Amino acid sequence: MKFKRYLFDEIDWNSRLIGIKGARGAGKTTLMLQRMRSMPGGSSIAVYLSMDDIYFSAQNLVDFADYFVKHGGKYLFIDEVHKYKEWSRELKNIYDDHEELSIVFTSSSALEIYKAESDLSRRAIIYDLNELSLREYIALIHDVRISALSLTDILLRHSEICRDIIPKVKPLVMFDEYNRYGAYPFITEGRTRYYERVETIINMIIENDLQSIVRIEYQTIIKIKKLLFVLAGIVPFKPNIAELSRKIGTSRDLLCKYLDLLERANLISQLQSDNSGMSYMAKPEKIFLRNPVLMFALNENNANPGTIRETFFLNQMMCRHSVSYPGEGDFKIDNKYIFEVGGPNKTREQIKGIKNSYFAADGIEYGFKDKIPLWLFGFVY
Repeated sequence: MKFKRYLFDEIDWNSRLIGIKGARGAGKTTLMLQRMRSMPGGSSIAVYLSMDDIYFSAQNLVDFADYFVKHGGKYLFIDEVHKYKEWSRELKNIYDDHEELSIVFTSSSALEIYKAESDLSRRAIIYDLNELSLREYIALIHDVRISALSLTDILLRHSEICRDIIPKVKPLVMFDEYNRYGAYPFITEGRTRYYERVETIINMIIENDLQSIVRIEYQTIIKIKKLLFVLAGIVPFKPNIAELSRKIGTSRDLLCKYLDLLERANLISQLQSDNSGMSYMAKPEKIFLRNPVLMFALNENNANPGTIRETFFLNQMMCRHSVSYPGEGDFKIDNKYIFEVGGPNKTREQIKGIKNSYFAADGIEYGFKDKIPLWLFGFVY
C-alpha cells in the first residue's frame, strides 16, 4: 500500500464496470488488490477471482456472481479475464442482472475489448496501465516522491523544475538505472534475475496471452518470436516490409498482422506518419521495442544509446499524448510539437526554423530555452 501506480487515483472506482488493460508485469493485479484493501467492509463484500484458476474449468462466472450477490457481495474483482472463454457475454449478463454489483476486471493489453462479441462498450470504462515511468521508478525504488508534470509545464518551465528536482535526486544516474531496470514493478524483487523474468513474461505473452485472444498455430508462435528477436537487433528502423517478410519466412499481410499483435501486446511500438491511417496494414515509419528494458533483456550487448533515448521518449510520451512521425525531427506530439532526441553534443540542425520544435537532450541536468533534459520527460505520469 506504500506505493500506488499513477492510474490508481485516476480511475473512477464508483463506476459499475471497470476494465484495466496493460502489459503483463505492469502491476494490474496489485492495483486491483490495493483497491480491495482500501475499501471499507473488506472481504465480506468483495472477492478476488483469477480466471486461470482451475475452479473455473468446471464452474461458470455467472453462477458464481449470482451466489456471491445473494450472500451479500457487492464488489467483484476479476483478474486475467481473457483466460475465460465466455468472458464478454457473461460479464454483460452479470452487469445487466445485478445492479447492486460493481465489477473490476483486468486483461491483457492485446485484448480488443470493444470488439468483443457482446457489446461492453456502452457499459465498461476501460483504462490502460502503462509501464512504470521514470518518476514512478524513483518513488518505488528510492522513495523520493515528485509530482507528475504536464507537457506544457516542461516546455515552459523546465529550468525552474530542474532546480527543484536535482537537489532531491541525481537524474542522470536514475535515468540510466531506469532504462535498464525500470519498466516493471517487480524490480523490487532485485536485479539478479530481472532479465530472466522479463524473458519469461515475453514468452507467456506470446505463448499464452495471445493464444487466449486469437487462434494461433504453433508455427505462427515461432514466427512471432523470431520476428521479435529480429526487431530487437535492428530497432528503431524504417522497415522494409518485403525484406522483413523474407527474413521471417511469411507473407507481407501476415507480417503486418504479427506486428499488430506484438504492438497490442505492448512488446513493440509502431510509429506512423500523420496521414498513414490507423489500419494495421498501414506501413509504419519506424518500429521500436516497447521500452528500453526490453532492449536490454533481448539484446543487452548491442543496446544502442541513440535507440535507448528514442525508445524512452516514445514510451513515456505515448501514455498521455499522441505521438507520430513528423518527417523532420524524430517525433511529433499531439500533432503540434516537433522533438529531436539526441546526445548532449547533438545540434538541432534537423529542426532549425520549425515552429514549436524542441530538442530533448540526453546527458544534461539542466536545459536552456528549447533544449530540454531528456530525463525530464519521464515525469509526465
